[in-house]
Parts: sequence; structure tokens; C-alpha cells
Amino acid sequence: MGGALVAGWRAAGVLHASDFIVIDPNPGEAARAAVAAGARLNPPRAEMAAARTVILGLKPQIWREALDALGAPISPHATVVSIMAGVPAAEIAARFPGCPIVRAMPTTSVAVGKGAAGIWSADAAAGAKIVELFSVLGAVARLDDEAQIHAVTAASGSAPAYIYALVEALERAGREVGLGADAARVLARQALIGAAALMEASGESPKTLRRQVTSPKGTTEAALKVLIGGGELDALLARAVAAAKARSVELGGGA
Repeated sequence: MGGALVAGWRAAGVLHASDFIVIDPNPGEAARAAVAAGARLNPPRAEMAAARTVILGLKPQIWREALDALGAPISPHATVVSIMAGVPAAEIAARFPGCPIVRAMPTTSVAVGKGAAGIWSADAAAGAKIVELFSVLGAVARLDDEAQIHAVTAASGSAPAYIYALVEALERAGREVGLGADAARVLARQALIGAAALMEASGESPKTLRRQVTSPKGTTEAALKVLIGGGELDALLARAVAAAKARSVELGGGA
């Protein structure tokens, strides 16, 4: 996710490569591209004190150990932004005393400026600053309660994986009814891309767009009777999102 954010901010032109300090023992493609353009990669620890916005993109299970190993000094004037699932702001604040803490849960589509992010902070000024920073990467929802981050993680942050799984299933279904592998792949991918583009361009609700595609007694109606006729799809997604939320709460120690 850190690489997606770097790629998105660079593509949007709001930050130059030289604005980034990347701390990563195994930098990915986006980080390496930023470094090639002038970002600093794993500089001497003292240089971290120059950072005014610190993004924590660590695995929530090991974030304390990772920060202890880093041992880099952070300016008390820096805003610390956590994109870690489950880790409460109070625990992060204990590690960075005096720094305003912001929690954000973005999607990987921030890399192409089509992301979504839920953002919460007890510090209004810090929250507004990060909302502005993330707004160039897609849609932003300002949250009223930190506990809502669990729901954002489950219903939005993890949601791209649900959608990719749907495309994979549609590819398989296409092959089962007679399409070749290449045709099934191309058509399933483009169905999602085109539907998302139309929803964005038209501003119509998903329900309205679904109804526009569904002719009475036609092929789409026959399929939708299987997908949503008995409420199975709603129930399945509700269980999936609830499971993701429960895991987010578990990662935070029940907070």
C-alpha cells in the first residue's frame, strides 16, 4: 500500500520524488522508481527528523518490532499517519508522543488516482491536512469515530480483493459455458472496467444502472434471479465484510 500511495502522489504531481524519504528493507517497484527520480531510500537515521508527514505502512502484527528496529527519530512536529488495520491511535500515540495521529484506510487504486480512503483523527487540523493530501488520490470519507475504521477496512479497504475475486469467478464461468481462456479473461476484465467507468461518468446509482441492463424476461434477468433473487449475494457479502471487520478488531486487541 505504501508503494501505491507513492505512485499516486507522484502521478498526481502534488509531490515530487525528492519529497519522499522511503524506509523499506525490500523496496518495491514504486519505491525504486521514486528513488531513481530523486527520493531518499533508507537514509541515515538522523534524516528522518526532517519528515513532516510520516506514513506507517507496516504489518499490524509486527509494527512495534519494526519501529524498534528502525530506531529513527521523528520530529514532534510531524503528523503520523497509520494505514495499518486494527492498531488503535492511542497505541501509536504512545510510540510517538506529542505527534498528532491520523488513521487512514485507503484502497490500492490510489496508485491510479481512483482510490477511496476513510480518514479519522482526534486532531482536527491534522485530519484536514491528510484529507487534502489523500483527496488527490480519489474519494475520501472523513470519519466521526475511530471505531469506524474497522468497518472501512472491511467494506472498502479490502473490497478491491472481493471485486477481483468476482472477475476471476466470471472468467471461470465464461470458460464453463464455452469461451476460450483468452476470450473469457478479456471479456470479464472489460465488463468490470466498463461498468465502473459508466457508473463514474453517469453518476447514476448501481441499482439504476443494473435495471437499465436488465430487460424483462431477458438473459440478464435470468442470471440476476440466481445472483440476487433469494438474497444470497447480500448475505454472502455481509458475512465476508463481517469476517474482515472481526479480524480488524482482533488485530487491534479488541479495541
